[in-house]
Amino acid sequence: MPKCEITASEDRKMDFSRTVLVTGGSGFIGSHLVSSLVTSHPDWRIINLDNLEYCCSSRSLESVENQANYTFIKGDVRDSQLVNHLFSIGSIDVIFHLAAQTHVEASFRSASSFQRVNVDGTRVLLDAAHRAGHQPQRFIYVSTDEVYGGSLGEVFDESSPRRPTNPYAVSKVAAEYLVQSYWDKYQFPIIITRSNNIYGPRQYTEKVIPRFLTLLLKNQKCTIQGVLPQSRHFLFVSDAVNAFLLVLERGIVGEIYNVGTSFEIPIVQLARELVKMVRRGR
Repeated sequence: MPKCEITASEDRKMDFSRTVLVTGGSGFIGSHLVSSLVTSHPDWRIINLDNLEYCCSSRSLESVENQANYTFIKGDVRDSQLVNHLFSIGSIDVIFHLAAQTHVEASFRSASSFQRVNVDGTRVLLDAAHRAGHQPQRFIYVSTDEVYGGSLGEVFDESSPRRPTNPYAVSKVAAEYLVQSYWDKYQFPIIITRSNNIYGPRQYTEKVIPRFLTLLLKNQKCTIQGVLPQSRHFLFVSDAVNAFLLVLERGIVGEIYNVGTSFEIPIVQLARELVKMVRRGR
């Protein structure tokens, strides 16, 4: 496991009203969440735990890296020694658990890696949070609507059965069951969110919108994977972050919340719209 590296002073003598741990905070969604928390809540201490290995960059948080209420820790959620140490010294009140591997196609090639990161990492984090002397107020697990499987026109709510169709979604379902078990057995204050496809600035090209844009800007063709017809719901990243913060303040412990939009677009139409946008920009 990677060695812990702390890039902010551990002995800042500041009084914070709340300490929030964000795992995967240097990734696409995590960096937007961390930025929002740091700037909107200067009286909260925001700790970002990320190993900087998967679809992330330390540059994503340059705008807040020198803020007094921000601490970056380079480390892995699977490192039980590190994670337990954080909870022993940090008086952590809230956990947003985003650290995960998320690429659907890659999950077929390396299912065991997804199991280790998405399931084992969640188990380590849950165990440390539950055993901490300072009990957290909320453990928010950021999951995905992939757990429902293909819709075929069906509208899902939070009670819909989980029918994962790829190893990534299977790992998220398994992690959800772990999270829910801590609520069932210990009444540990968990909340689960399930998001649509999130897009926006700083997203890596493994996802469909930045991948298509990158190809189009190079005058290359866009390839649509899978069997047509395909359509997706897309949610802008700032809207997702606002939803996560709303869940933090108003969400009921033990509950699951779908986070999404009613706007659905066929992938073919999405590609055509991106072609038009790129042409207008030239």
